[in-house]
Amino acid sequence: MVRQQTRQGFLRLTGGTAAAAMASALGLLTPAAAGAQASVPRNRTFTVMFGGGQGQFIDTGIGNPYVIGATHQIGNASMWEPLYYYSAFGNDTIPWLATGHTWNEDYTAVTINLRSDVTWADGMPFTARDVVFTLNMLQQYAPRLRNSADVRDYVASAEAPDDWTVEITFTRPNPRFIFDYLSFKFDTGIYIMPEHIFSQVDDVTSFQFYDPAQGWPFGTGAYRVTSWTPTQKFMDLRPDWWAATAGFAQLPKAERLIFLPFSDDNRAAQLMVTDQLDAALDLRPGTIKAVLPQNKKIITHSFDRPPYGYVDWWPNSLWFNCDEAPWNDADVRWAVSYAIDREQLIQVAYEGAGQATKLPYPDYPALRPFVDSIRDLLDQYPTNKADLAQTNRLMQGKGYTKDREGFWVGRDGKRIVTDIMGAGAIHADIGPILAEMLRRGGFDAGYSQPTDAGTRRASGEAKVFIMGHGGSIADPHLTLTYFHSRNYRPTGQNVPGNALSRWRNSGFDAIVDEMSTVPMGDPQLLDLFRGAMEIWLRELPNAPLIQWFHRIPMNQTYWTNWPTMLNPYVNGAFWHLTFPLILQRLQPTQ
Repeated sequence: MVRQQTRQGFLRLTGGTAAAAMASALGLLTPAAAGAQASVPRNRTFTVMFGGGQGQFIDTGIGNPYVIGATHQIGNASMWEPLYYYSAFGNDTIPWLATGHTWNEDYTAVTINLRSDVTWADGMPFTARDVVFTLNMLQQYAPRLRNSADVRDYVASAEAPDDWTVEITFTRPNPRFIFDYLSFKFDTGIYIMPEHIFSQVDDVTSFQFYDPAQGWPFGTGAYRVTSWTPTQKFMDLRPDWWAATAGFAQLPKAERLIFLPFSDDNRAAQLMVTDQLDAALDLRPGTIKAVLPQNKKIITHSFDRPPYGYVDWWPNSLWFNCDEAPWNDADVRWAVSYAIDREQLIQVAYEGAGQATKLPYPDYPALRPFVDSIRDLLDQYPTNKADLAQTNRLMQGKGYTKDREGFWVGRDGKRIVTDIMGAGAIHADIGPILAEMLRRGGFDAGYSQPTDAGTRRASGEAKVFIMGHGGSIADPHLTLTYFHSRNYRPTGQNVPGNALSRWRNSGFDAIVDEMSTVPMGDPQLLDLFRGAMEIWLRELPNAPLIQWFHRIPMNQTYWTNWPTMLNPYVNGAFWHLTFPLILQRLQPTQ
């Protein structure tokens, strides 16, 4: 049962007027949980603004990362640890809870060796049984839990011959399972759950795992929740963190993490300029350009120069619910794509500080050979071409005509209503412009960003929406799996990854399945990728729009050694599962 916590006055961060002013501006309150530190110096407190709807967190009290509505992005990434971390920017795989692994000759089985000195925050040992239990739990509840459909499809058995060894046998060769599922990078990876808690639960899908009296939630990570309300979240450092006591890693210097719900760019900018925030959700180009001159301590990944950030792994597309007419027709989807001028979109929405994308892949070095290998297909299927004549040709070929106001109508005389849904304030700049472009193309388009957009996308209620692809970073396979039929959902929640298009193609499935058996780096992948993209481009389940840039303001007043283009040890998103790698590197200024 989720217990309500009592607010207990203003937090005294450092004492004196400066701390009082900060507490007043941010509305910070003393953590109510027993054992929470009463006071932490400002230069040992890491304060960020992220998440929330209408200025409030919507995940409050959901400690189980597999329950609907849960997120690791508001601090909980500092609680969960993987077998491996992978830093895309550092191109570095870091063994963490694992010490290594060995594949058999045909990649149908892997043996993983675990550290023997890891403990959960409640003091219980972390063992191979926790890993095996988690994999079996995902199979049991498939497809309702994150990654569960893939685990059910790929894993034949998972066993623990001893406390520090995991043996996984696969249904077919699966050489990238460790990388795709048992490593944390960006937002992907399997959360490993404590068997001694979750094995006692009747229904994992409804278990909140939140009870301050029992110290829930907890993981093996360096932090635990000490106060959690809809308007603030405190997480405090665990001095007994296993990695520090074992000499594996140093305790992070941030003794307290404070998370505040993001309401709008202007408030975040004001609090950044006045040194009341250390970082915030990435800001829009116009806002970050205005912030940088006002406080010289604030930097971005590219410091004070365009594009004021880095290319994220989340290229954005205009998605369609391909189960619903008229979006179940590839010609209509292509007609919409031809109505979009990506370069104009970037110039107007981002003041030119952006980049179009032709495919649902980030512009990362490891992926460029694959993109280069299908240049001829992109000439045949020009995903970035703006051509209203093509829009007209395709729509008229399907029997649509325009009414007196210039909007497409079907044979029944009804307009094609195109209500574009954005994923919150982050799309407030491009959403209205995109809608206007579609209106000029004859589609009766509008734009909205409801607070329950995620639920509407997952349930299928959203028909047309802007969303990113959080998938491939070093190999094209993972993004393709998001369009595999096993991830198709007619209704319901827990849609895996960004498998939101409700598009199915058996030929595409067969190629993606074959790709999963081929090791990363094998030249055969180029041919398989071409076959998959030939189908994908012809069908265009969504229309690629832009590369997504993280223009994250990072304040050096209290913290230094941020990840930048000159020190790219990891991407700078503190809401990703690699957040602990940032916490390991940050240094206080005093």
